[in-house]
Amino acid sequence: MASGLYCKTFESALEGAISLNLSDTTADRFKCMLVTSSYTPDFDTHDYKADVTNEVSGTGYSAGGASLTSVTFTISSGSLVWDAADVSWTESTITSAAAAVIYDDTLTNDPLIAYIDFGGSFSTTSGTFQIQWNASGIFTLDLTP
Repeated sequence: MASGLYCKTFESALEGAISLNLSDTTADRFKCMLVTSSYTPDFDTHDYKADVTNEVSGTGYSAGGASLTSVTFTISSGSLVWDAADVSWTESTITSAAAAVIYDDTLTNDPLIAYIDFGGSFSTTSGTFQIQWNASGIFTLDLTP
């Protein structure tokens, strides 16, 4: 499965149905949860955390995932760039994490933001599971024609 953004959340934000604030982490708290390859995202219809199945479990990993820190939302050369500090679970034993799901933990029903496919399943045994975001950000939207 390819990485992507959940369309329903962005549609709701653009229509003003939800107050998604991608740039102010004092207003919104974003979390990153890990899922196995058994979860298949539907970018057109999945809109809330309740739609996500097959979250990993294990020592050092709390259900719902970890909060993102140092979240930024910037404009650069006609693109919108959303980024955060790398996220990690130290001293963890996690099995078969195949993707990350980012959601807004502040808004009602926890709207989904992004699905990041790892390209394979990864595990830790009493180690650190870390996601290093791309240097271009978690996602970049090019708005130039």
